[in-house]
Amino acid sequence: MVSAVFHSPLEAAASQAAAPAASKPTASLAPAPAVMAAPAPEPRTRSPLDLRAFWMRVLPPLAGFGLLLLVWELVAMKSTTGFPTPLATWQQALTVFSDPFYSKGPNDQGVGWNVLSSLQRVALGFGLAALVGIPAGFAIGRFEFLARMFNPLISLMRPVSPLAWLPIGLLVFKGANPAAIWTIFICSIWPMVINTAVGVQRVPSDYMNVAKVLNLSEWKILTKILFPAVLPYMLTGVRLAVGTAWLVIVAAEMLTGGVGIGFWVWDEWNNLNVANIIIAIFVIGIVGLVLEFALIKLATAFTFEEVKS
Repeated sequence: MVSAVFHSPLEAAASQAAAPAASKPTASLAPAPAVMAAPAPEPRTRSPLDLRAFWMRVLPPLAGFGLLLLVWELVAMKSTTGFPTPLATWQQALTVFSDPFYSKGPNDQGVGWNVLSSLQRVALGFGLAALVGIPAGFAIGRFEFLARMFNPLISLMRPVSPLAWLPIGLLVFKGANPAAIWTIFICSIWPMVINTAVGVQRVPSDYMNVAKVLNLSEWKILTKILFPAVLPYMLTGVRLAVGTAWLVIVAAEMLTGGVGIGFWVWDEWNNLNVANIIIAIFVIGIVGLVLEFALIKLATAFTFEEVKS
């Protein structure tokens, strides 16, 4: 019969702790671990899907510009009035932009000064329109009485061509420059008034109910509730107003004269310099595109999107 040997709990724990230590080999007898070199990173290859997306972004604009140049070249070849070719226009553009800020008198200045003069008129007219139109939009959207009062007037005057207001400006202000600024003002104010008023009217009624419960003042309602909610609408109105103002200033300057990109176009037409007219068209388009892009970025920065869980 095999006799069992009993140990105390402390002896059992000591024997269990000593067993691994006894069975563990000494450091001198353990083989050295093999050092494995890290695999070299594989070169990142662009997937066919990425290449296709890249070419789909690049090729259509290039094809569009290529088609424009082709049609332009065909028109120049068929023209009997000396319509400039794309190459001749490019050479003339190099000459024009080699010194864009020369000044040889009030009626002979470089294209740079003309663009800056037009932008200055747009900034003044647009700034005055913003100072009047945005607060008016808040008031019309906030108070039903004002909305019923001014909606018929806005509906009546908004479809009027901006240039129809130019003779009124010439009559009242007795000068071409303030008349052009007045025209910019009157054409820029409607998008800001309408978009701001619509934004105020679309503020959720729950927000206004909370304001009534908290007994907020009208200033608190404007700054804490209405302004953050209406800001995307307001910036949309600003973007539309700037685009309209830049379109109108060219036509207004053709009629009023002075220094400006519109006057430069008309003056080059009087000199029968069609290449400079085409250059001015591209300049007007590029400046308008830059203004539009800047305002879209500004509107995107202040547009809040809901985070999807």
